[in-house]
Amino acid sequence: MTPFHSRNPHMARIGFIGLGNMGGGMAANLVKAGHQVRAFDLAQAALDRAAEAGATVAGSAAEAVADAEVVVTMLPAGKHVRAVYAGEVLGKAPAGALLIDCSTIDGASAKAVSADAAAAGYRMVDAPVSGGIAAANGGTLTFMVGGSAEDFAAAQEILAGMGKAVIHAGASGAGQAVKIVNNMLLAANMIATCEAFVLAKKLGIDQQTFFDISSKATGQSWSMTSYCPVPGVGPESPADRGYQGGFATALMLKDLKLAMAAAHEAGAAVPMGAAAESLYQAFANAGSAGLDFSAIIKLLDGTEAS
Repeated sequence: MTPFHSRNPHMARIGFIGLGNMGGGMAANLVKAGHQVRAFDLAQAALDRAAEAGATVAGSAAEAVADAEVVVTMLPAGKHVRAVYAGEVLGKAPAGALLIDCSTIDGASAKAVSADAAAAGYRMVDAPVSGGIAAANGGTLTFMVGGSAEDFAAAQEILAGMGKAVIHAGASGAGQAVKIVNNMLLAANMIATCEAFVLAKKLGIDQQTFFDISSKATGQSWSMTSYCPVPGVGPESPADRGYQGGFATALMLKDLKLAMAAAHEAGAAVPMGAAAESLYQAFANAGSAGLDFSAIIKLLDGTEAS
């Protein structure tokens, strides 16, 4: 393995694991920020894209982190995070390296991995993201960070290379908690926005006219004004691309299930969140798991099979 050296004393040697729809753009933005990135993913196509973006390709996760000052991971679920850190990061990355997990996982897994990292002499934060694929590619993500104040301060500069906002949510696991609560709210907001457009249409109101009025009235929300679920209305969104790209229904459903599990454990009443989970489950079951979450308007207006 060729050692990798920082090109700038103020920039970091970063091992990046997980180059999917989100991670690929994030790694590319770290390269653009001047960091030296050694990346690994199980998919060759993802590795090829990372190489084109200027990253060094590693043959394994352990090789990616071998002399890294910072390790960034973006993985599908808690079981993957636990396995990668236990088998490929802890004891493989240099002692004292800063570990940043940007995956969206359950709080218990985040806290357990962080505790294992601390016991092994590493600093670690959980830093899940909000913004979707476009924000990952554009470097405009929002990071919700859980960890100590010291570890947050160390991670802030690295995360700033991938996002527009880096916010300390609290202790270890707090980033994950904020992420799933935020996405539960987003899911409920999107469903209500879709319901409103469908009802307005059935009442004979032009979709653009409804947007023009409601976006300036008390019904306004991000789901309406920044991510409108109706094609040709409002700023460009996945609705204008056949609901491709953006934030997949399957991923929203995953976050809703995490939120429901957390609500059950905390004894919190979340009737709107539970309704959103049920509707997104039905939409995914209908074969739409790969469509953007705003496509749930197709379920509400009866066109989900189109």
